[in-house]
Amino acid sequence: MNIFSYLESIFFAILLIVGFGYFTINVKKLIRNIKLGKDVDRSDNAEARWKNMAWIALGQSKMVKRPVAGFLHVIVYAGFIIINLELLEIIIDGLFGTHRVFSFLGGFYNFLIASFEILAILVLAAVFVFWIRRNVIKLKRFISSDLSGSPKKDANVILYFEVVLMSLFLLMNASDFWLQQAGVAHFTSVGSFPISQFIAPLFNGISEIGVIMLEKTFWWLHIIGILIFLNYLYYSKHLHILLAFPNTYFADLNAKGKLDNLESVTNEVKLMMDPNADPFAAPTADATAVPSKFGASDVMDLNWVQLLNAYTCTECGRCTSACPANQTGKKLSPRKIMMDTRDRLEEVGRNIDKNKGVFIPDNVSLLNDYITTEELWACTSCNACVEECPVNISPLSIIIDMRRYLVMEQSAAPQSLNAMMSNIENNGAPWQYNQMDRLNWKEE
Repeated sequence: MNIFSYLESIFFAILLIVGFGYFTINVKKLIRNIKLGKDVDRSDNAEARWKNMAWIALGQSKMVKRPVAGFLHVIVYAGFIIINLELLEIIIDGLFGTHRVFSFLGGFYNFLIASFEILAILVLAAVFVFWIRRNVIKLKRFISSDLSGSPKKDANVILYFEVVLMSLFLLMNASDFWLQQAGVAHFTSVGSFPISQFIAPLFNGISEIGVIMLEKTFWWLHIIGILIFLNYLYYSKHLHILLAFPNTYFADLNAKGKLDNLESVTNEVKLMMDPNADPFAAPTADATAVPSKFGASDVMDLNWVQLLNAYTCTECGRCTSACPANQTGKKLSPRKIMMDTRDRLEEVGRNIDKNKGVFIPDNVSLLNDYITTEELWACTSCNACVEECPVNISPLSIIIDMRRYLVMEQSAAPQSLNAMMSNIENNGAPWQYNQMDRLNWKEE
């Protein structure tokens, strides 16, 4: 190993430390932000949770409900996961100056490289179709107003990333194959290259030194591209690549129509029902404690699973395209609910970073500043968005919690709802009839 190779390995090690180090910093920030949410117990029924994760996150079972997009997504997903297994070999080769260190696997290694190349071509084809769907055909859910600006650009950026990474992978293999066929030292003849062997003739007429430089260039650009993509994930909707697994594991296992009871309301009712309780007494644990809020007006009022949902959102728009309120022209978009929650959570995170680990009230909240009451009351609570989400996100749970805040904290329900609740309070039924008149209908 000459001095140049030593320097190259040292530079490669520094690059890895910087790339994975910055990624680790962002992961810690992500976990901190999610932990800003209220605690909720999702440790029950581990067997069902593991099954959910395996079937939905790994098996892509909900994606294929829309066959074309689902099949293409499976190809890209499999390509991304499987092809990047070669990242381990790249890291070892880069640190120790070896060439295709796993080639000792023999025939299995040939099978792996061949599979990687075929997947790379399939990924390029799938990405092309995805690009056409977004930019030429312009499917409605990709051009709606709630997906404007940076979120819309982000989807294309990811597609371009995929094209570049897959192309560099194939060009790296093609130049390597050419050098192997030429018998150049260090480039021992290993691997099977069903795709890149047809690209290799492009290097004919170039000197061995020239092809070696090209191979090095493709190799370096490929690993740098992977590290850039890794660190771009935090700022992208493609964070779901990592978070889909915990999100499906911690998803609510209850029937979709079942709503949870607010602990704060339960405690209030228990207090009212206790004949020995003093309703004017201060809390015994901490007299300075802030009373529990009914419902949610900001991200800190939501539970940590709801905040995990917000970061996991793929922005695919399946929820919004299935939403009956949205289909009838109302302002509600379940996708926007999740995107707004994530944007507000990021704003809170930046506030904490700026103020050295402490959140300073900023006179901004998720309710009104991000999500309007018009959007919240447009929801029919039908759970179509929850059913459609490919990674088990529940926009409805956030909507319900914010509605609870409007009703119980601000008495800001729509007039029709206030009239119904008043009738229930006074008449024991939603209708404006005296209890003595309930059976009058039978006389007719």
